[in-house]
Amino acid sequence: MSEVLVIGHRNPDTDAICSAIGYAEFKRRTGMRNAVAARCGDINDRIDFVLRTFGVAVPKFVADVSPKVQDVMRPNVFSVPPRTPLVEALALMDEKNIRVLPVLDQERRCLGLLSVFKASKFFFPSHNRIWDSRRVVASVRSLTRTLQAKMLCAFEPDREEDLVLMIGAMQPASFASRLPNYAPEKLLVVVGDREEIQLAAISGRARCVIITGGYPVSEQVRELAQQQEVSLVLSPHDTTTTAMLCRSAIAVEHLLRGDYLAFRPEELLTSARRLAAPSQFQAFPVVGEDDRVIGIVTKSDFLRKVERQLILVDHNELSQAVQGADQVEILEIIDHHRLGAFSTQQPILFRNEPVGSTSTIVADLFLSTGVELPSGIAGCLLAGLVSDTLNLTSPTSTRRDAEVLAVLEKLAGVNGREFIDKLFSSGSVLTSKSPLEAITADCKEYTEAGRTFSVAQIEELGFDQFWKRKTEVAEALNEYCATNRYFFSALLVTDVVRQTSLLLLAGDRNYRQQVHYPEAEPGIFKMPGVVSRKKQLLPYLTQSLRDQLVPAEARLKGASSVKPVGLE
Repeated sequence: MSEVLVIGHRNPDTDAICSAIGYAEFKRRTGMRNAVAARCGDINDRIDFVLRTFGVAVPKFVADVSPKVQDVMRPNVFSVPPRTPLVEALALMDEKNIRVLPVLDQERRCLGLLSVFKASKFFFPSHNRIWDSRRVVASVRSLTRTLQAKMLCAFEPDREEDLVLMIGAMQPASFASRLPNYAPEKLLVVVGDREEIQLAAISGRARCVIITGGYPVSEQVRELAQQQEVSLVLSPHDTTTTAMLCRSAIAVEHLLRGDYLAFRPEELLTSARRLAAPSQFQAFPVVGEDDRVIGIVTKSDFLRKVERQLILVDHNELSQAVQGADQVEILEIIDHHRLGAFSTQQPILFRNEPVGSTSTIVADLFLSTGVELPSGIAGCLLAGLVSDTLNLTSPTSTRRDAEVLAVLEKLAGVNGREFIDKLFSSGSVLTSKSPLEAITADCKEYTEAGRTFSVAQIEELGFDQFWKRKTEVAEALNEYCATNRYFFSALLVTDVVRQTSLLLLAGDRNYRQQVHYPEAEPGIFKMPGVVSRKKQLLPYLTQSLRDQLVPAEARLKGASSVKPVGLE
């Protein structure tokens, strides 16, 4: 049974991590045994503090859930070494019902592919290459092995040679007249119990004589073969079968296609499928970093459904979801943010409530259904709730948040007010991270009115650390905006003690002029009373964006912009 990943948004904050942990526990306790808490971003010092405090493991890291080659490949690879006789390779292909067989060296690196098509061309050459139907590329030992024959005497049995097949099925005089047409050292004679022809071939010093039918060989023939240094092999098969099998004694290394297509296990299934579709091959080796074959994937494997399922928490927009979320099945969404552009192939459970945190919703599910809520999970959910609502001081807080928090405090044995002080003093993102890491630690992407932008938030105890690094932070924000080609990138630095924020904007210059808040310094706006990205900052930014995009003549007719929040 494959895992169902319960996962928050990219650059997860405390609520995203804690609600994923809590909801995975709820799903396991209500029957979904394979629910696993996951994350698609790094945790910070504050999240680490929460998990250590309540003795909860860090969620599984999953950077990308896109279906990959390794999801559909077959790890059990049927293969042969390069010196394998063709007959044995074909027998394996027939037994395993496969049309393509990798040929591997001792290090399991692929030398090429053997296909039924390539083998058939060898056995049935075209009319303009009819001579090839008499060609036998093999050693005496390989011929003996292929025929399951008995080697009566042999000279240099392991030397591979390019021989000409001649069937001794004629009158002795006719046979003797044809012998001079071939170089004796290249001649492979297959003959039944015609002793005159046997002796003639040996006297002519043919490279090898194969006597068919399992008939006994006279002492005269054996002695002459020894004298003339002619290899002598006794085949249990009739002449026709023996002749056909001699051709199949060729080592597979001579029939390989070296222009095969191989894939890495981590390659995206969509891109691999596009490359494989036009290929004449039906199967493709999968190779690891050391180029050793670790699996094989066929064209039919590309049609297999990848059993990967997600439950999204604390977001409902694919732009914020783990990479590849749009390519796998999403079972549920648990969130408290605005509705984004989203569609699914089938109906799903979508719980979206206007409360201060997703942790509130998850805790409420435990409480309302009577499912036991362990103290460690209760502590995690408390941490998610108080961090997202700033211990109920954020404008996003609701009465339901307060009611749930009171219950969680009892279950976890923790006071919310005391805990949030410890939480925010447990680590400053601005001091523990690089500027780029700091501005992306809690960053979300949005699309509005055809424009894509990002909004990040950093919560601090005071602005001291920000002012020390303001230049580096501003440069990082500008670089991040340009690299991702955002229309603008916003960073809200919030002082959780004084309940006030500073806003930095990078990107479109005209858009920055839409900001009507006072400047603390050029390019840094004071936003008193603004602490919520979701309920205060984002609505203001999106309305400002719409105002900018309204045609000038419409604005002259009285189109009004939203009054800045907190300026009254």
